[in-house]
Amino acid sequence: MKSPDRAPEPANPTLDLWRIDRHGRLDSTNEEARRRALAGDSGHLWIQADEQTAGRGRHGRVWTSPVGNLHASALIVAPCETELAPQIGFVAGVALRRAVDDLGGTAIRLKWPNDLVHDGAKLAGLLVEGVTTPRRAFAAIVGFGVNLAVSPEGLTYPTANLSRLLGRLVTPEDLLARLARRFDEALALWARGAGFAAIREEWLAAAAGLGGPIVVAAPRGMRAGVFEGLDARGRLLLRSADGVETFESADLTLLPSPPSGERDPIPSESFSESRP
Repeated sequence: MKSPDRAPEPANPTLDLWRIDRHGRLDSTNEEARRRALAGDSGHLWIQADEQTAGRGRHGRVWTSPVGNLHASALIVAPCETELAPQIGFVAGVALRRAVDDLGGTAIRLKWPNDLVHDGAKLAGLLVEGVTTPRRAFAAIVGFGVNLAVSPEGLTYPTANLSRLLGRLVTPEDLLARLARRFDEALALWARGAGFAAIREEWLAAAAGLGGPIVVAAPRGMRAGVFEGLDARGRLLLRSADGVETFESADLTLLPSPPSGERDPIPSESFSESRP
């Protein structure tokens, strides 16, 4: 449902080669993109909302969605073979960081698997979901939630917002105009998976915590070690005294690095399933 106090817009306005569908309030831009895919939309579509009433992050977590921040989802039909879909999160992360950099946010880093951070504070999150269209095609829905004007409070982790970092107001329209272009560029570089090595290289160049101590919470338990990088498929590599392990889906916590000359205080044994 469109916001009644918003000035009328032309039908199917465009942002470069993307169509854009703007809303005052939605349950979730990802859910609206899903509805559009199931209704047979051809894709290359952005869904944007001023606010969301049921925004979500990974694993069904609540995503706080106040007015002033960016809540937008891109719908792409048949972007790649289904088994390559996890790579789209890295493509989106690279695109989002490029777009933020265009606005002057040069100190922003990428945190595996799907966050933008500044000095350890969360600035943005991504959520990639898949759906099968009525014509049996795979469609990817890429949700972007970016703190532009408001840093949500009361969470278990610190947050930041781009307007405060840059010292000037950044609107959702400011960022989305750049993000749409950068996403097109990153998708072209990725080339339906053939160019993932280049995406991976750019992602690693901006990675938060690379080479430092981390804790990983995965279905098989919690592990601590050093963030070694990403493998050729984008899985996290953790190095401990037991060797190098790979993680395809997990929650990552970055730990302070020990002072120069001191040994890394991270033990190699497994932790329990409970959070520290």
